[in-house]
Amino acid sequence: MAPLTTPDWLHPEGVKIVLVLFLSFLVGLEREEHKTVDGHYGFGGVRTFPLIGLIGYAMAFLSGTELLPLALGFAAVAGFLMLSYWHKLTAGNAAGVTSEMSGLATYLVGALVYHGQFWIATTISVASVLLLELKGALEGLTTRIARDDILSFTKFLLLTAVILPVVPDRAFAPFDINPFKTWLVVTAVSGVSYGSYVLQRATRGHGGVLLAAVLGGAYSSTVTTVALARRASREAHPQLFAGAILLASGVMYLRLAVLLWLFNRELMGLLAPDLLVLAAVGIVAGWAWSRREGRVAQEPSREYEPRNPLELGTAFLFAALFLAMLVGTHLAIAYLGQHGVYLLAALMGVADVDPFIMSMTQAAPAFTPLQWAAAAILIAAASNNLVKGIYAYALAPRAVGAASLGLLAALAALGLAPLLW
Repeated sequence: MAPLTTPDWLHPEGVKIVLVLFLSFLVGLEREEHKTVDGHYGFGGVRTFPLIGLIGYAMAFLSGTELLPLALGFAAVAGFLMLSYWHKLTAGNAAGVTSEMSGLATYLVGALVYHGQFWIATTISVASVLLLELKGALEGLTTRIARDDILSFTKFLLLTAVILPVVPDRAFAPFDINPFKTWLVVTAVSGVSYGSYVLQRATRGHGGVLLAAVLGGAYSSTVTTVALARRASREAHPQLFAGAILLASGVMYLRLAVLLWLFNRELMGLLAPDLLVLAAVGIVAGWAWSRREGRVAQEPSREYEPRNPLELGTAFLFAALFLAMLVGTHLAIAYLGQHGVYLLAALMGVADVDPFIMSMTQAAPAFTPLQWAAAAILIAAASNNLVKGIYAYALAPRAVGAASLGLLAALAALGLAPLLW
């Protein structure tokens, strides 16, 4: 790290001492306020924490490059902190150990400042204050996050942060399947869906059908269409639900743009204008259609609860579909050519289009010309819109179903228009 520059008349070590005092004072100030609010014994405050920071700085100064004296000083401070914790236990007060741990962190901050690690020292101090101050909000997470969600997210981290780095990053014949890229695609798609899932859970009880359509479109526009169509049979707001279904499909194009940007910038550059225009048309037209019957006095609340996209079964199923689409794309190119790719794209619109579209990001331009891949993605999205319109027509009341089918068919036709030129 670059040395600390100071004026000639100001000693560099003096600046470091001031920084130690400032950072440790912030932590002490938060602990002092905490003791005042709680009204019972608590370790340290605006004097104790700066002293601990100065001790850490002085021990680092005396130790130089030796680690043992600095470690002995750390052990001595830890001993005093253990006495404070023992006093808490005997006094019958809440035996939290956060104040003592923040004291140890403050000692390390002093040592880090001496060694010139100013960014790390500042970050640790600020993070300590935030963790101490946000106690209520952080502890309240347990009441808002289900145990199953925590477990599934932990499994997801295991497969991404632990296993993904050791997965072979090379292509295997005959279809050039790369295990690393395959699982990277799975984690990216699941991650985008998980972001929508978290927002839906966080806003549960707030917002209505339109917010559900926006968040659901980022999660899965097909699933959202089915849920809204079934819900419409119990509500007397046909324009609202038809508009929401169209709006969800508009958000789908934004989701596709994000995935393309992550995995194939060339393909994204080719499709960006089309996807953004289609997203804007779907979102604006969907919102406008939902307002045709006037502002609803009491918009229906959300009922649909999405499944956690980080469930391992869902992730492995997507991986299998992605590999099947990758193999199918190679076979279609080898034996059927351009029209075979387009036919496969149209057929994939009946189900989830994500595996096929992600297979296009891996196939182009090495095995599929960019123009073919771009056209295939537009065809798959248009086919999916038409299928969603059929779902809505079959599941929703006639007024909602007919309007949804017409709107989604029009969006599908608009999505195919770029193929003309």
